[in-house]
Amino acid sequence: MKNIVILAASLSLAACAAVGPAAYGPADAKGFGYEETRIEANRYRITYRGSGDMPPEMVEDYALKRAAELALQNGYDWFRVIARQTTGEQRGGVGLGAGVGGGSYGRRSGVGVGVSGDLGTIGGRDYFTTRMEVLMGEGEPPEDGDYYDAQDVVARIATAVAE
Repeated sequence: MKNIVILAASLSLAACAAVGPAAYGPADAKGFGYEETRIEANRYRITYRGSGDMPPEMVEDYALKRAAELALQNGYDWFRVIARQTTGEQRGGVGLGAGVGGGSYGRRSGVGVGVSGDLGTIGGRDYFTTRMEVLMGEGEPPEDGDYYDAQDVVARIATAVAE
């Protein structure tokens, strides 16, 4: 039992030493960062995969920042998020469980009873992914709906990342 506790503690420390939040940028070899697909001339699908312990709000902000950059690169002034989904999963760590059992052995018949439970995971990291589809436009945005000013988004999220 002592060896199991030592192993669990070692794995937890190793998980803590793993890579934390990644810098903003295109997807790296591990898949963390942004990717985009042009659907139409003024419509993109953007995915931002955050590294371990990157909060979901940061992942969403980075996806918005990429949408704003694409709008400006393509001569657009604003964009609208048509669809957005943020998902999360926990990876790594050590799963812990406990169990108790009983039974009867020998010449007599017996009834066995067992109880077990999941105690959770130690040392796991949360990973979030945001997928969004955006529509871009020039000039003043239409009055119906929520629109983002591309220059404003780039400036504000760049400032927040630098702090």
